[in-house]
Amino acid sequence: MRRIVVAIDVVAVIVFVVIGRSAHHHGESIGGIVSTSWPFLVGLAAGWAVLRARRMQGATVREGVVAWLATVAVGMILRVVAGQGTAVAFIIVALCFLGAAMLGGRVVADAIRRRRRAPSVVS
Repeated sequence: MRRIVVAIDVVAVIVFVVIGRSAHHHGESIGGIVSTSWPFLVGLAAGWAVLRARRMQGATVREGVVAWLATVAVGMILRVVAGQGTAVAFIIVALCFLGAAMLGGRVVADAIRRRRRAPSVVS
């Protein structure tokens, strides 16, 4: 399950970046996507490091909050250090989108996992 939620988190960050770059007409070049996504991916790695240090799987919504908030907080700090923008509206959008995608992804993955484990009922 851990690999699935890590993949969900990474995809959430990449989709967030691609949508944002497209909406602001910055283009979807690989270099541009890497330039915009690296601070958030480093933040995501930091969040997962905390989860691992606490011996957590990261699969629950509660544990996902750690990954989500670390992704945004560290990502924004690194954007400042790198001279990239961090407008308040951008922070709010990042919190909302990444929260919905990362935490929502865990809800969906858990529902699929439970459904697969449930015994089939034949009428």
